[in-house]
Amino acid sequence: MYKTELIHRRGPWRGLDDVEIATMEWVDWYNNRRLQSACGDRPPAELETLYRTDNGPVILAGAS
Repeated sequence: MYKTELIHRRGPWRGLDDVEIATMEWVDWYNNRRLQSACGDRPPAELETLYRTDNGPVILAGAS
């Protein structure tokens, strides 16, 4: 999906720095602003925040 939506549509690229910046912007959009119908038309980051609020903190195995 990343290559189809970003790399192929916005290329050709002038250099690696341009690709890195565009990648960071795309990841930010994908995680924080993209509305996902399976999540009730909410961004994934918002849904994760709601989940953590409802279910308490996440404790990783082996964490001190």
